[in-house]
Amino acid sequence: MNRETAIETEVLVIGYGNTLRGDDGVGPRVAEAVGHLRLPGVRTLICPLLTPELADQIAHAAKVIFVDAAVDVPKEVQWRKLEPNETSQLMAHAADPRTMLALARDVFGHVPEAWWLTIPAVDLGFREDFSPEARQGFAEAMKKIRAFCR
Repeated sequence: MNRETAIETEVLVIGYGNTLRGDDGVGPRVAEAVGHLRLPGVRTLICPLLTPELADQIAHAAKVIFVDAAVDVPKEVQWRKLEPNETSQLMAHAADPRTMLALARDVFGHVPEAWWLTIPAVDLGFREDFSPEARQGFAEAMKKIRAFCR
């Protein structure tokens, strides 16, 4: 375990979700839009789901923002501070951000300051465009990330 992990990225924005399932693709689209802003010290990753391979990049960031669509939250964008799970053992289902943080801690010796930005999702049908709710959430998420990265 490397206890001297070098910080290579100030803010890492990870947008995840299925871009072919309507609102579920809002996380990757937010990360893509943040990447186009070319904010100093900000790096973005786009992926369909969180996988153990991300732990290395997470461990090399000072701060990380996980961006995802959520069907089980109030109809508003949620910005929540994250702490790693007690254990980094992966469950049979897709890993969540807290497990990714635990992997970064257990394998690479560093847990960045972490936030979970969830955007309400109401339409997960096979389509590439967003519902009005997800479009509004996208705009709000972009404002929150820009403010955070200043």
